[in-house]
Amino acid sequence: MSTAPGNSADLVGRNILVVGGTRGIGRAISIRLARAGARVCANFVRDQDAAADLRTCAGRDALPIEILRADVSIATGISTLVEYVSAHYSPLSGLVYAAATGIHKELAQLTNRHFDFTFQLNVRAFLDVVRNLSPSLAPGASIVTLSSEGAAYAVPSYGLVGASKAALESVTRQIAMELGPRGIRANVVSPGAIATDVWKAMPDADLRLQIAASRTATGRLVTLEEVADVVHFLCGQASSGINGATLVVDGGARIRG
Repeated sequence: MSTAPGNSADLVGRNILVVGGTRGIGRAISIRLARAGARVCANFVRDQDAAADLRTCAGRDALPIEILRADVSIATGISTLVEYVSAHYSPLSGLVYAAATGIHKELAQLTNRHFDFTFQLNVRAFLDVVRNLSPSLAPGASIVTLSSEGAAYAVPSYGLVGASKAALESVTRQIAMELGPRGIRANVVSPGAIATDVWKAMPDADLRLQIAASRTATGRLVTLEEVADVVHFLCGQASSGINGATLVVDGGARIRG
């Protein structure tokens, strides 16, 4: 009988960094990877309550998760992250980039400041993290980025974030090609709509989530845990032949066109 994903311990002995790893999808990923045996460094910058909650959860369940505060969108934050991870989590077996931000407005309402703010964290910071931690990445390491439906489709008031996610996917594919000779893989996970705090910024969130659920083949939204399971898969040996791919986790919403 095969081991259920939630009980797997296939990541024992591996060090994994989860940038943006203390709330939402990132939190679920940190917990999932730790339950699989990995030593997880969960990075955050602003939400101290979420970080404290994850620390409490890790202590209660004896999960090997450490919380590190560092703003990866600025040079000093990158230095803090790189120095700590290099000293305590090297060799690094996995790097999951779940950090994201964005302004939910129509393109005509956006400013250059909005553009810079969004792309700085969603794209440039990811590249900065990979470049600076590249020496710490072990052969066979896995890099996973989190994208969204907006990278491929037009979504109301999501144009800027969607554009940044499309750029993130492109950068991830390039990294897959350039680091492939070292045995390092880079893939994208693109979830469908998930009921997280991100939706609170949208006045019509409930209606949008209902519509999103109705579009799926399963008739429901995917869960944080289902996305985390796919990230776990990409961080493990079972996915060793997958590189430069985008795995869609949306319950079949995008097969409807």
